[in-house]
Amino acid sequence: MINRLLTFYTRYFAVWVVLFGVVAWFVPGPFIFLKPGMNWLFALTMFGIGVALDLEDFKRIVRNPWIVAVGSAAQFVIMPFGAFVVARLMGLPDELAVGLILTGSAPGAMASNVMSYIAKADTAYSVSLTTVSTLLCPVLTPGLTLLLAGAKLDVSFLAMFYSVVQTVALPLALGFLIKMKFHKRIIPILPVFPAVSATFIIFICSMVIALNRDYLASVTGIVLSVCLILNLYGMAMGYGVGALFRMETRRRRTLSIEIGMQNAGLGVVLALAHIGERAAVPAALFVFICIITASIMAALWQRRDIAKPLAIE
Repeated sequence: MINRLLTFYTRYFAVWVVLFGVVAWFVPGPFIFLKPGMNWLFALTMFGIGVALDLEDFKRIVRNPWIVAVGSAAQFVIMPFGAFVVARLMGLPDELAVGLILTGSAPGAMASNVMSYIAKADTAYSVSLTTVSTLLCPVLTPGLTLLLAGAKLDVSFLAMFYSVVQTVALPLALGFLIKMKFHKRIIPILPVFPAVSATFIIFICSMVIALNRDYLASVTGIVLSVCLILNLYGMAMGYGVGALFRMETRRRRTLSIEIGMQNAGLGVVLALAHIGERAAVPAALFVFICIITASIMAALWQRRDIAKPLAIE
């Protein structure tokens, strides 16, 4: 019964993000109180994700590396450069532009795995892509942000690199190692960890809404627009890359969801730590937008049955 409730809670992650965002707008105090523990919250999120990973996830990558390489390359080309172009075309202020580029340079979101499952896409492929992009992000996320946004604001590669290692790589590795060592004990309580990760992401995004409540009133329209454009562009290009490489329909759907959804929670943490509160606004709003659009597409695709694909082997 408890596991079913936790699964329900995790699956409707988008609903809780929106609800808590609204609460944070009207009652910001409790969420602002969380700011000093922000890095710990995100580290615990990645720890939960590490526990949810399995050795089989890494074996899939080794068995069929080319499609994972294509998807990962697309992730770190389409979204960062797309964010750069959108920010320039829309004339975003420097802090918002850097925040959008940082969001585009983040790895894929773990929520994309759930969305891929709902959309009847290739969930195993989604897990492989998310795993690889997360492992690459300590170098690529700060590196791409420096390359594309360093001229606008002072972006420190090393400081951001160390932050990503501390909040992503180490907690993820620790969670995975604990899963390997205590496998039999952890399996019965496995649904707890995605639920915990989802909860901390909800709190982090709500905290950004609370911190920027007054500022958001003046920029919400333009920031929502650029985030929506970037998200839809990423989803369309992801599907297009799958078609270009003649992947079957399920994997095209996977790439669409995977590339369109970013781990914007990481973008929030890095923006707050190294750039400023306003730079975190695009990342926080992107979480709302990408979950809603992915949920809509997943619901539409779920109704359109297609032939079962070959497994990633």
